[in-house]
Amino acid sequence: MVDRLAPAREDSRDLLGAFRLREAVQPLTGRGGVGGLRGVPGATCAVLSDHGADPARLLREAGLDPATVRDDGPPIPSALLGRLLQLGARRIRCGHLGLLVGQRIGLAELGPSRGLVRNADTVGEALHVLETRPWAWSCGFAVRLCVEADLALLHYFPCEPGATAVGLQAEGALATVVNVVRVLCGPRWSPSELLLPRAPPDQTDAYWHFFRAPVRFDQEWAALAFPARLLAQPVAGADRIARRMAEPRIREAAAPLPVSQQLRRLLRAEFIPNPWSGKAVARHLAVHRRTLSRRLRAEGTSFRSVSAQIRFETAKQLLADTNMSLAQISACLGFSEAAAFTHAFRRWSGTTPSVWREASRPPEAAAPGSGRGSSNDVTATERTRRSQ
Repeated sequence: MVDRLAPAREDSRDLLGAFRLREAVQPLTGRGGVGGLRGVPGATCAVLSDHGADPARLLREAGLDPATVRDDGPPIPSALLGRLLQLGARRIRCGHLGLLVGQRIGLAELGPSRGLVRNADTVGEALHVLETRPWAWSCGFAVRLCVEADLALLHYFPCEPGATAVGLQAEGALATVVNVVRVLCGPRWSPSELLLPRAPPDQTDAYWHFFRAPVRFDQEWAALAFPARLLAQPVAGADRIARRMAEPRIREAAAPLPVSQQLRRLLRAEFIPNPWSGKAVARHLAVHRRTLSRRLRAEGTSFRSVSAQIRFETAKQLLADTNMSLAQISACLGFSEAAAFTHAFRRWSGTTPSVWREASRPPEAAAPGSGRGSSNDVTATERTRRSQ
């Protein structure tokens, strides 16, 4: 057990009356005609408007038509949402815009999955819904819940190509997860720590005040860490009838994923801590290795191609969003040395990692070692893994 791991402050007796999350984002109308919205689009527009920006104008700059950004419309692709958050963060000069957006989203804004989450038997079952069902932050991203000894980790990671502003989207999603757990467990609950794959912004106090836990920037992945015993905690007031009524609607909304997308999710979830082999993926999907290869060929790709694509995307994200050194990034990606990483990156992109980082670095990126936490910190997650 990690010494620094503080026990989650569970108090389910206070569930029904002690804490009320914001029921909805207040409707707002920008000069471009953005109407009342909920969920991530509504929360983003509300934060931008509160800081004096024009949401409709920023939506258009991000490549989105304000008239089509609606609650009953298709979800915003992760690449465009990331672009919106990047533009908004620069416009209002707020490096923690993702956190501000995530704080405004709670159980009421989760979408069709909220009934399953609210009426799950245990907290673990509620969080498992976020792994397997669509929710506010699931477009282009996925959740993986795992347990290492006494520590539970809820990972949040991109699973579609082209994701942008991964750090901003991750901090927003994990803030929303904390809001949801506080509804299920009581307002005094806090995680043990938060890991974010982004450089620290100029101001980091907002993270500490909201999460009430150590926040580690410049990490290779995004995750919430908390005591594993929380997963077995019953959810007070869960209604099994309401859960059974919500399940068919969720099944109708969840279309089966192509094999290549299933592969991307598996590889991306485990890529850094424990890379998958082709045989292991085939066993997980309950097919023969040759069958997996044949299905991938039918979709115009291969295991090697998808694996290389994920490695390249991960490299670009860590170069652009974090202060991790080339040696650290190359180790995360499984290269034996930084020179091998540089050679592979030049083959993928036509340039070196250093040149690509300089060209893609957002203006608000912090210098190494600034803020609360850095890439050199040894996290509770890492220490737990080393002790096993």
